[in-house]
This record gives sequence, structure tokens and C-alpha cells, in this order.
Amino acid sequence: MIDPRFYEALGPVTVRALAPSGEIGGDADRPVSGVASADRAGPGDLCYYEPKSKGAVALASSPAACVIAPALAHLAPNAAALILAERPRALFARLVPLLIRPRAVDGDSAIDPTARLEDNVRVAPGAVIGAGAQIGANSFVGPNAVIGPGVTIGRRARIGAGVCISFALIGDDANILAGAVIGEQGFGVAGDASGPVDVPHLGRVIIQDRVTIGANSCIDRGVFDDTTIAEDVKIDNLCHIAHNCSIGRGALIAAFAGISGSTTVGDGVTMGGRVGIADHRKIGKGATIAGGAAVFQDVPAGEVWSGYPAKPLRKWLREAAWLSRRAAGARDEGK
Repeated sequence: MIDPRFYEALGPVTVRALAPSGEIGGDADRPVSGVASADRAGPGDLCYYEPKSKGAVALASSPAACVIAPALAHLAPNAAALILAERPRALFARLVPLLIRPRAVDGDSAIDPTARLEDNVRVAPGAVIGAGAQIGANSFVGPNAVIGPGVTIGRRARIGAGVCISFALIGDDANILAGAVIGEQGFGVAGDASGPVDVPHLGRVIIQDRVTIGANSCIDRGVFDDTTIAEDVKIDNLCHIAHNCSIGRGALIAAFAGISGSTTVGDGVTMGGRVGIADHRKIGKGATIAGGAAVFQDVPAGEVWSGYPAKPLRKWLREAAWLSRRAAGARDEGK
């Protein structure tokens, strides 16, 4: 469900009005007012489906309007309406702004009159706080920070200079260092005949208590679901956590780490500097990823991985030693 604190519904709009020149199946006059993923869409929603999308089983019984390729239309027998397109994700991305609009900072005052600040909140010069935002007692908002509409920040938070927070709910005792950006749209692109299309992100960022986020780090909001950061996570400077990621309790993430979309990081995971993790991976509870490792596989709980591509540490060490011996032997033979 789209959170109305962060997104404004523009509908309802009929399916015919959404795609006046497109091929439509079913009830073209069906009103649509929301958007959702294929596995969660209800009667008043618009969704899309492609072969790599999740939700094929749910789509079979879904009453939503669906953007789908003609060859796959049989997968949505109960859809109220179908908008047929060879590139469903790209067309869906173009239709979303007709139904949903992200709320943005607006108005003439630095602190919107509808914002709620509890006792002893200090706001430095140049900071902007949007409509409906809430900030807990004894918090500090640094110079030129921007707190977007609807954002909630708990008590005793420290928001550094130039921090930008949008589409986010943040717990108590957060420490967000200068220049961090939380809740911006992530990197979602759909191919289209006219060129790449940005896919709208309509989720949130949920950050729980006692989380530290380093300077100039970025945490992207989810596409439909949320990006979540659990309690006591410590994120170093210049890190990136992409959309729909889930970071478990007490995880430690060193500088320059990059975690691709829809990756799950378990409780107590430690990542060294410059770690890169591919999308849709699972890093098990208590695992350690050595600095500079590139992870393309799921990592079991408690294991230590290293290397490029990353693998269990003992295996990586054996392979590195073998290569070293072979290289030394080749040099000796060449003398």
C-alpha cells in the first residue's frame, strides 16, 4: 500500500484514459486509483507483469488492472482490465505519474506550519522541514539539512549538515552524518524503444533505533516495499544501500561498501571496506565479508568470505597460495 504521508493519489483514472492509444482487454472503463506489485495489487490498483517479476501465482487470481505483454495475457485471467504492451515495465513507469505523485518540500517557510517538533529540538540555520514531518525531543537538525514531508524522526537524533531525508521513518538515537541522503529514488531503469525509462520508486526507508549512517552515504527507498535498517547498525562513510535491501541488527558496514537491490543482510554481519554485493543475495547471520570482496553468491551464516569473486576464506587462501607457487615455478623455468 502506498503511504499517503509521502505520496499523493491523483486518481481515480479509467484504464481507457491511462492508455488511450493502447490495446486494452477487459473493462476499459474500470477506474484505477493506486499502483502495486503484481503479488499485492487489489481491485483499484494498476500493476505490471514481466517474466522476471514476482507474483505469477498471485496474478492468476488478481482483480487488478495489469500491464502485460500480449503473449502473457493468459496469466491474468481474472484481471479487471489488461493494458497490452511489449515492454510492460516501461509502460507502467510512464503511467505511474498519472496516478501517484511524490510529496515534495513546498511553501514559503523553512519549517512548515504543520511540522511537529517536540521539546528541545534545535534547528540550525538553513535547515528545511516539510509538511507533516515529526521530530522527537532533544534532537538536532544541522545547517542546510532537508527533512521532507511526512518524515518521522525519533528522539535524541543528530542530523548532520546537508543531510537530505525523504520518504523515511527513523527511530530514536539516530546519528546521521553530514551529507547523507536517505530515501531518494534508486537505480531502476526499464528499456523502451525510445530509450531507457526511470521506474518510479513508491516505497519507504525504515530505520530503527541507534543507527549510525556515515557522511555522504546513500540509502534508497524501496520500489513498492521498504528498505529496512534494523537496530544498532553502523554504516561508515560513502556507502550505498540500494532499494528494497534489508540490513539486520548490529551489522557493521565499512566505507565504500555497495549493496545492490533486494539483498538481505543478516544480524551481526560485518563487511570490510569496498565490499560489493550483487542484487538479490542473502548474507547469513554473523557472516564476515573481507575488504574488497565482490559477492555474487549467497553467503551462509557465520562464514568468512574474501576475494573477487568472493568465496570461503580458506578456499580463497588455498587458491591464492597455489597461484603464487605456479607463478614462482614459471619464473624459475624462465631463467
